[in-house]
Amino acid sequence: MSESNVQRGQEWLSNLLGHLGVETPVSIDKPDIAQTKFKDFGGFWLTIEDSDLSPEQVDLLIGNNGRMLDAIQYLINSTLNLGKDKEARTAYTIEMSDVRVNRYEELTQLADKAAQSVRETGQEYVMPPINSAERRLVHTILFDESDLETVSRGQEPDRRLVVMLAANEDAQND
Repeated sequence: MSESNVQRGQEWLSNLLGHLGVETPVSIDKPDIAQTKFKDFGGFWLTIEDSDLSPEQVDLLIGNNGRMLDAIQYLINSTLNLGKDKEARTAYTIEMSDVRVNRYEELTQLADKAAQSVRETGQEYVMPPINSAERRLVHTILFDESDLETVSRGQEPDRRLVVMLAANEDAQND
């Protein structure tokens, strides 16, 4: 991921906001939690500054439960990665008013709850519906838990993340 990619993303987002009639800076600002707890998840973080926006503008850009931010994030990732090989793609996370950080903290709690349930019961834990970026984050959160596995099952829009006990390698060799 190069500096030109982050500048390209910043410019793309600024242009989109301008077309929406919203003139506000876009900063490149990855929160500490994304770098530490989430293993640098989310690629480049582009933060829409909200200090000079009206509450109505903020509500419009965030949308119901962050859906507008999700849509903007989907658009930037789809548009700027169109035709690129998987290795050449750049991931962008769109943040505003700590919506992503707060949601990712909620997902961390949900992942911890799922892990605890699986360890206590031995049964699979099927997570509630979450979007693909959030599923990837939960996979990342639980990646280092050697006693657990995560898989995604089903087709969109009903695709679910499942947490289960890791297969015992000794049992597989019998």
